[in-house]
Amino acid sequence: MKNIVLLFGGQSTEHEVSCRSVLTVLKAVNREKYRPILLGITKAGEWIPVENTEKIEDGSWREDKRRAMLLPDAGLKSLVLFEKDGSCRMEKADIVFPVLHGKGGEDGTVQGLLELAEIPYVGCGVLSSAISMDKISTKLAVEKVLERQGVRQAKYIALSHSEWKKEKRRAEICREVEEELHFPVFVKPSNAGSSCGVSKVENQEALPLAVEKALQVDRRVLIEEFIKGRELECAVFSGVPGEVVASSVGEIKAAAEFYDYDAKYNNPDSKTELNPDLPSDVEEKIQKAAKSIFLAVDGFSLSRVDFFFTGEEIVFNEINTLPGFTSISMYPMLFEKAGWNIEELVEKLIASAENRPS
Repeated sequence: MKNIVLLFGGQSTEHEVSCRSVLTVLKAVNREKYRPILLGITKAGEWIPVENTEKIEDGSWREDKRRAMLLPDAGLKSLVLFEKDGSCRMEKADIVFPVLHGKGGEDGTVQGLLELAEIPYVGCGVLSSAISMDKISTKLAVEKVLERQGVRQAKYIALSHSEWKKEKRRAEICREVEEELHFPVFVKPSNAGSSCGVSKVENQEALPLAVEKALQVDRRVLIEEFIKGRELECAVFSGVPGEVVASSVGEIKAAAEFYDYDAKYNNPDSKTELNPDLPSDVEEKIQKAAKSIFLAVDGFSLSRVDFFFTGEEIVFNEINTLPGFTSISMYPMLFEKAGWNIEELVEKLIASAENRPS
Protein backbone atom coordinates (compact mmCIF):
# COMPACT_ATOMS: atom_id res chain seq x y z
CA MET A 1 0.00 0.00 0.00
CA LYS A 2 1.31 3.45 -0.94
CA ASN A 3 1.28 6.52 1.25
CA ILE A 4 -0.42 9.51 -0.34
CA VAL A 5 0.17 12.88 1.31
CA LEU A 6 -2.76 15.29 1.00
CA LEU A 7 -1.53 18.86 1.39
CA PHE A 8 -4.21 21.42 2.23
CA GLY A 9 -4.80 24.86 3.70
CA GLY A 10 -1.95 27.08 2.59
CA GLN A 11 -0.99 30.72 2.98
CA SER A 12 -3.27 32.06 0.25
CA THR A 13 -6.61 33.85 0.41
CA GLU A 14 -8.19 30.53 -0.64
CA HIS A 15 -7.09 28.71 2.53
CA GLU A 16 -10.63 27.92 3.69
CA VAL A 17 -11.69 26.60 0.29
CA SER A 18 -8.70 24.25 0.28
CA CYS A 19 -9.80 22.90 3.66
CA ARG A 20 -13.16 22.06 2.13
CA SER A 21 -11.66 20.64 -1.06
CA VAL A 22 -9.39 18.20 0.79
CA LEU A 23 -12.37 16.64 2.57
CA THR A 24 -13.89 15.77 -0.81
CA VAL A 25 -10.62 14.30 -2.09
CA LEU A 26 -9.93 12.37 1.12
CA LYS A 27 -13.36 10.75 1.05
CA ALA A 28 -12.76 9.58 -2.53
CA VAL A 29 -9.29 8.03 -2.01
CA ASN A 30 -9.25 4.25 -2.47
CA ARG A 31 -8.16 2.98 0.98
CA GLU A 32 -7.34 -0.45 -0.41
CA LYS A 33 -4.56 1.07 -2.53
CA TYR A 34 -3.53 4.20 -0.64
CA ARG A 35 -2.96 5.24 2.94
CA PRO A 36 -3.79 8.97 3.23
CA ILE A 37 -1.59 11.25 5.33
CA LEU A 38 -3.13 14.67 5.98
CA LEU A 39 -0.74 17.59 6.17
CA GLY A 40 -2.23 21.03 6.77
CA ILE A 41 -0.49 24.36 6.15
CA THR A 42 -1.67 27.31 8.24
CA LYS A 43 -1.93 30.87 6.93
CA ALA A 44 1.25 31.57 8.88
CA GLY A 45 3.06 28.80 6.96
CA GLU A 46 3.15 26.17 9.72
CA TRP A 47 3.03 22.55 8.47
CA ILE A 48 0.90 20.43 10.82
CA PRO A 49 0.03 16.70 10.66
CA VAL A 50 -3.71 16.07 11.01
CA GLU A 51 -5.25 12.78 12.15
CA ASN A 52 -8.94 13.16 11.36
CA THR A 53 -11.51 15.09 9.38
CA GLU A 54 -13.23 16.43 12.49
CA LYS A 55 -10.21 18.64 13.19
CA ILE A 56 -10.41 20.01 9.65
CA GLU A 57 -14.16 20.61 9.91
CA ASP A 58 -13.92 22.55 13.18
CA GLY A 59 -10.55 24.17 12.40
CA SER A 60 -8.88 22.87 15.56
CA TRP A 61 -5.99 21.33 13.58
CA ARG A 62 -4.40 24.79 13.40
CA GLU A 63 -3.89 24.76 17.19
CA ASP A 64 -1.77 21.60 17.18
CA LYS A 65 1.80 22.24 18.33
CA ARG A 66 3.30 19.39 16.34
CA ARG A 67 5.04 20.06 13.05
CA ALA A 68 5.92 18.20 9.86
CA MET A 69 7.92 18.84 6.73
CA LEU A 70 8.47 17.33 3.31
CA LEU A 71 12.15 16.68 2.73
CA PRO A 72 13.78 17.83 -0.53
CA ASP A 73 16.12 14.83 -0.35
CA ALA A 74 15.45 12.76 -3.48
CA GLY A 75 16.99 9.67 -1.91
CA LEU A 76 14.64 9.66 1.07
CA LYS A 77 11.33 10.71 -0.58
CA SER A 78 9.85 11.20 2.85
CA LEU A 79 8.31 13.59 5.32
CA VAL A 80 9.44 14.11 8.90
CA LEU A 81 6.90 14.28 11.73
CA PHE A 82 7.96 16.12 14.89
CA GLU A 83 6.18 15.08 18.08
CA LYS A 84 5.42 17.30 21.08
CA ASP A 85 8.07 15.53 23.19
CA GLY A 86 10.78 16.52 20.73
CA SER A 87 11.08 13.12 19.07
CA CYS A 88 10.63 12.70 15.34
CA ARG A 89 9.95 9.98 12.83
CA MET A 90 9.98 9.65 9.07
CA GLU A 91 7.12 8.54 6.84
CA LYS A 92 7.51 7.53 3.23
CA ALA A 93 5.80 9.92 0.79
CA ASP A 94 5.01 7.82 -2.27
CA ILE A 95 2.66 10.34 -3.88
CA VAL A 96 1.59 13.89 -2.99
CA PHE A 97 -1.75 15.45 -3.86
CA PRO A 98 -1.40 19.21 -3.23
CA VAL A 99 -5.04 20.19 -2.70
CA LEU A 100 -3.90 23.81 -2.52
CA HIS A 101 -5.45 26.80 -4.26
CA GLY A 102 -3.77 30.13 -4.98
CA LYS A 103 -0.36 31.46 -3.98
CA GLY A 104 2.06 29.13 -2.23
CA GLY A 105 0.41 26.01 -3.58
CA GLU A 106 -0.97 26.45 -7.09
CA ASP A 107 1.83 28.71 -8.33
CA GLY A 108 4.73 26.27 -8.77
CA THR A 109 6.35 26.74 -5.35
CA VAL A 110 5.22 23.46 -3.79
CA GLN A 111 5.65 21.76 -7.15
CA GLY A 112 9.31 22.85 -7.12
CA LEU A 113 9.84 21.21 -3.74
CA LEU A 114 8.27 17.99 -5.01
CA GLU A 115 10.43 18.05 -8.14
CA LEU A 116 13.54 18.35 -5.97
CA ALA A 117 12.36 15.45 -3.83
CA GLU A 118 11.46 13.44 -6.96
CA ILE A 119 8.10 12.54 -5.43
CA PRO A 120 5.26 11.91 -7.91
CA TYR A 121 2.50 14.49 -7.48
CA VAL A 122 -0.95 15.34 -8.82
CA GLY A 123 -1.42 18.47 -10.90
CA CYS A 124 0.45 20.75 -13.26
CA GLY A 125 4.22 21.14 -13.05
CA VAL A 126 6.37 24.07 -11.98
CA LEU A 127 6.30 25.99 -15.26
CA SER A 128 2.62 25.55 -16.09
CA SER A 129 1.58 26.32 -12.51
CA ALA A 130 3.66 29.50 -12.40
CA ILE A 131 2.52 30.75 -15.82
CA SER A 132 -1.15 30.01 -15.18
CA MET A 133 -1.14 31.68 -11.77
CA ASP A 134 0.12 34.92 -13.32
CA LYS A 135 -2.52 36.60 -15.49
CA ILE A 136 -0.10 38.64 -17.62
CA SER A 137 2.15 35.62 -18.25
CA THR A 138 -0.88 33.53 -19.21
CA LYS A 139 -2.00 36.09 -21.78
CA LEU A 140 1.44 36.13 -23.38
CA ALA A 141 1.69 32.32 -23.40
CA VAL A 142 -1.64 31.62 -25.10
CA GLU A 143 -1.86 34.55 -27.52
CA LYS A 144 -0.78 32.68 -30.69
CA VAL A 145 -2.80 29.58 -29.82
CA LEU A 146 -5.96 31.63 -29.42
CA GLU A 147 -5.43 33.30 -32.78
CA ARG A 148 -5.33 29.89 -34.45
CA GLN A 149 -8.47 28.79 -32.60
CA GLY A 150 -10.48 31.87 -33.57
CA VAL A 151 -10.90 32.73 -29.88
CA ARG A 152 -9.72 36.04 -28.52
CA GLN A 153 -8.84 37.32 -25.07
CA ALA A 154 -9.80 40.62 -23.53
CA LYS A 155 -7.70 43.61 -24.55
CA TYR A 156 -5.40 44.68 -21.74
CA ILE A 157 -2.67 46.96 -20.47
CA ALA A 158 -0.01 45.56 -18.13
CA LEU A 159 1.92 47.71 -15.67
CA SER A 160 4.48 47.27 -12.94
CA HIS A 161 4.82 48.96 -9.56
CA SER A 162 7.87 50.89 -10.74
CA GLU A 163 6.04 52.18 -13.82
CA TRP A 164 3.03 53.34 -11.83
CA LYS A 165 5.20 55.28 -9.40
CA LYS A 166 6.54 57.47 -12.23
CA GLU A 167 4.14 60.37 -12.63
CA LYS A 168 4.60 60.72 -16.39
CA ARG A 169 4.11 56.99 -17.04
CA ARG A 170 1.09 56.91 -14.72
CA ALA A 171 -0.56 59.66 -16.75
CA GLU A 172 0.21 57.77 -19.98
CA ILE A 173 -1.35 54.58 -18.60
CA CYS A 174 -4.52 56.40 -17.59
CA ARG A 175 -4.78 57.92 -21.05
CA GLU A 176 -4.16 54.54 -22.74
CA VAL A 177 -6.91 52.92 -20.68
CA GLU A 178 -9.44 55.54 -21.76
CA GLU A 179 -8.43 55.50 -25.43
CA GLU A 180 -7.72 51.79 -25.99
CA LEU A 181 -9.89 49.89 -23.50
CA HIS A 182 -12.67 52.35 -22.66
CA PHE A 183 -14.60 52.25 -19.39
CA PRO A 184 -15.68 50.21 -17.54
CA VAL A 185 -12.53 48.10 -17.08
CA PHE A 186 -11.35 45.48 -14.61
CA VAL A 187 -8.18 46.11 -12.61
CA LYS A 188 -6.51 42.94 -11.30
CA PRO A 189 -3.30 41.92 -9.55
CA SER A 190 -1.40 39.82 -12.07
CA ASN A 191 -0.62 37.11 -9.52
CA ALA A 192 -3.42 36.44 -7.05
CA GLY A 193 -6.15 33.90 -6.44
CA SER A 194 -9.94 34.02 -6.44
CA SER A 195 -10.46 37.66 -7.46
CA CYS A 196 -8.46 39.05 -4.54
CA GLY A 197 -7.69 42.75 -5.13
CA VAL A 198 -9.91 42.95 -8.23
CA SER A 199 -11.99 46.07 -8.95
CA LYS A 200 -14.47 47.04 -11.63
CA VAL A 201 -13.71 50.64 -12.57
CA GLU A 202 -16.37 52.82 -14.17
CA ASN A 203 -14.43 56.03 -14.81
CA GLN A 204 -11.04 57.71 -14.96
CA GLU A 205 -11.33 59.16 -11.46
CA ALA A 206 -11.65 55.70 -9.85
CA LEU A 207 -8.76 54.14 -11.77
CA PRO A 208 -5.78 55.21 -9.57
CA LEU A 209 -7.38 53.90 -6.38
CA ALA A 210 -8.13 50.55 -8.03
CA VAL A 211 -4.55 50.23 -9.28
CA GLU A 212 -3.20 51.04 -5.80
CA LYS A 213 -5.49 48.37 -4.34
CA ALA A 214 -4.21 45.78 -6.82
CA LEU A 215 -0.58 46.77 -6.16
CA GLN A 216 -1.09 45.88 -2.49
CA VAL A 217 -1.52 42.29 -3.64
CA ASP A 218 1.09 42.04 -6.41
CA ARG A 219 3.81 44.20 -7.97
CA ARG A 220 2.31 43.77 -11.46
CA VAL A 221 -1.21 44.80 -12.43
CA LEU A 222 -3.48 43.95 -15.34
CA ILE A 223 -6.02 46.50 -16.59
CA GLU A 224 -8.46 44.61 -18.74
CA GLU A 225 -11.31 45.35 -21.09
CA PHE A 226 -14.74 44.63 -19.60
CA ILE A 227 -16.42 41.71 -21.36
CA LYS A 228 -20.19 41.47 -21.00
CA GLY A 229 -21.10 37.84 -21.53
CA ARG A 230 -22.00 34.48 -20.07
CA GLU A 231 -19.32 32.86 -17.86
CA LEU A 232 -18.48 29.39 -19.15
CA GLU A 233 -16.05 26.79 -17.82
CA CYS A 234 -14.48 23.63 -19.23
CA ALA A 235 -12.60 20.99 -17.22
CA VAL A 236 -9.60 19.24 -18.74
CA PHE A 237 -7.71 16.13 -17.71
CA SER A 238 -4.44 14.63 -18.94
CA GLY A 239 -3.35 11.31 -17.48
CA VAL A 240 -0.79 10.61 -20.18
CA PRO A 241 1.53 13.24 -21.70
CA GLY A 242 0.04 14.75 -24.86
CA GLU A 243 -3.42 13.25 -24.38
CA VAL A 244 -6.06 15.69 -23.12
CA VAL A 245 -9.72 15.06 -22.34
CA ALA A 246 -12.13 18.01 -22.19
CA SER A 247 -15.44 17.87 -20.35
CA SER A 248 -18.66 19.45 -21.55
CA VAL A 249 -19.13 23.14 -20.80
CA GLY A 250 -20.73 24.48 -17.63
CA GLU A 251 -22.06 27.95 -16.91
CA ILE A 252 -21.63 30.15 -13.85
CA LYS A 253 -24.56 32.37 -12.96
CA ALA A 254 -23.05 34.76 -10.45
CA ALA A 255 -25.24 36.52 -7.92
CA ALA A 256 -22.81 39.44 -7.77
CA GLU A 257 -21.57 41.82 -10.45
CA PHE A 258 -18.62 39.52 -11.05
CA TYR A 259 -17.78 36.04 -9.80
CA ASP A 260 -15.44 36.95 -6.96
CA TYR A 261 -14.55 34.86 -3.92
CA ASP A 262 -17.64 35.90 -1.96
CA ALA A 263 -20.03 35.32 -4.86
CA LYS A 264 -18.46 31.91 -5.49
CA TYR A 265 -18.42 30.47 -1.98
CA ASN A 266 -20.63 32.58 0.28
CA ASN A 267 -23.57 33.73 -1.84
CA PRO A 268 -26.26 31.03 -2.13
CA ASP A 269 -27.79 32.81 -5.13
CA SER A 270 -24.77 32.01 -7.31
CA LYS A 271 -25.57 28.96 -9.43
CA THR A 272 -23.75 26.45 -11.61
CA GLU A 273 -25.48 25.13 -14.71
CA LEU A 274 -24.18 21.85 -16.11
CA ASN A 275 -26.42 21.90 -19.18
CA PRO A 276 -26.35 25.48 -20.47
CA ASP A 277 -28.30 26.27 -23.61
CA LEU A 278 -25.49 26.92 -26.10
CA PRO A 279 -25.08 26.58 -29.84
CA SER A 280 -23.36 23.23 -30.47
CA ASP A 281 -20.49 24.86 -32.33
CA VAL A 282 -19.80 27.14 -29.32
CA GLU A 283 -19.37 24.21 -26.94
CA GLU A 284 -17.15 22.38 -29.41
CA LYS A 285 -15.03 25.48 -29.97
CA ILE A 286 -14.60 26.02 -26.21
CA GLN A 287 -13.57 22.40 -25.68
CA LYS A 288 -10.99 22.63 -28.45
CA ALA A 289 -9.66 25.96 -27.17
CA ALA A 290 -9.49 24.65 -23.57
CA LYS A 291 -7.29 21.74 -24.62
CA SER A 292 -5.05 23.99 -26.73
CA ILE A 293 -4.63 26.52 -23.91
CA PHE A 294 -3.82 23.72 -21.46
CA LEU A 295 -1.12 22.39 -23.77
CA ALA A 296 0.19 25.90 -24.52
CA VAL A 297 1.06 26.43 -20.84
CA ASP A 298 2.53 22.89 -20.67
CA GLY A 299 -0.34 21.67 -18.50
CA PHE A 300 -0.63 18.15 -17.14
CA SER A 301 -3.04 16.23 -14.92
CA LEU A 302 -5.84 18.77 -14.44
CA SER A 303 -7.01 22.32 -15.00
CA ARG A 304 -10.22 24.31 -15.45
CA VAL A 305 -10.32 26.79 -18.33
CA ASP A 306 -12.74 29.73 -18.16
CA PHE A 307 -14.31 31.73 -20.99
CA PHE A 308 -16.94 34.37 -21.74
CA PHE A 309 -19.53 34.04 -24.50
CA THR A 310 -20.94 37.37 -25.65
CA GLY A 311 -23.51 35.85 -27.98
CA GLU A 312 -21.24 36.61 -30.90
CA GLU A 313 -17.74 35.60 -29.83
CA ILE A 314 -15.85 33.43 -27.35
CA VAL A 315 -13.34 35.22 -25.13
CA PHE A 316 -10.75 33.38 -23.02
CA ASN A 317 -10.68 34.49 -19.37
CA GLU A 318 -8.24 32.37 -17.33
CA ILE A 319 -6.91 28.90 -16.50
CA ASN A 320 -6.85 27.38 -13.00
CA THR A 321 -4.35 24.56 -12.50
CA LEU A 322 -5.81 23.32 -9.20
CA PRO A 323 -9.53 24.12 -9.33
CA GLY A 324 -11.81 23.72 -6.33
CA PHE A 325 -13.01 20.29 -5.20
CA THR A 326 -15.83 21.40 -2.92
CA SER A 327 -19.42 20.19 -3.23
CA ILE A 328 -20.22 23.20 -5.45
CA SER A 329 -17.06 23.12 -7.57
CA MET A 330 -17.45 22.90 -11.33
CA TYR A 331 -14.45 20.65 -12.06
CA PRO A 332 -15.65 17.44 -10.34
CA MET A 333 -19.27 18.11 -11.34
CA LEU A 334 -18.42 18.38 -15.04
CA PHE A 335 -16.51 15.10 -15.02
CA GLU A 336 -19.26 13.41 -13.01
CA LYS A 337 -21.61 14.44 -15.82
CA ALA A 338 -19.14 12.80 -18.22
CA GLY A 339 -19.48 9.53 -16.28
CA TRP A 340 -16.55 9.74 -13.85
CA ASN A 341 -17.81 9.75 -10.28
CA ILE A 342 -15.62 11.46 -7.70
CA GLU A 343 -13.88 8.20 -6.74
CA GLU A 344 -12.98 7.46 -10.36
CA LEU A 345 -11.84 11.04 -10.94
CA VAL A 346 -9.55 11.04 -7.88
CA GLU A 347 -8.19 7.62 -8.88
CA LYS A 348 -7.35 8.95 -12.35
CA LEU A 349 -5.71 12.05 -10.89
CA ILE A 350 -3.55 10.00 -8.53
CA ALA A 351 -2.58 7.70 -11.39
CA SER A 352 -1.56 10.72 -13.46
CA ALA A 353 1.12 11.49 -10.86
CA GLU A 354 2.91 8.28 -11.83
CA ASN A 355 2.81 9.23 -15.53
CA ARG A 356 4.21 12.73 -15.17
CA PRO A 357 6.57 13.56 -18.04
CA SER A 358 10.17 13.90 -16.92
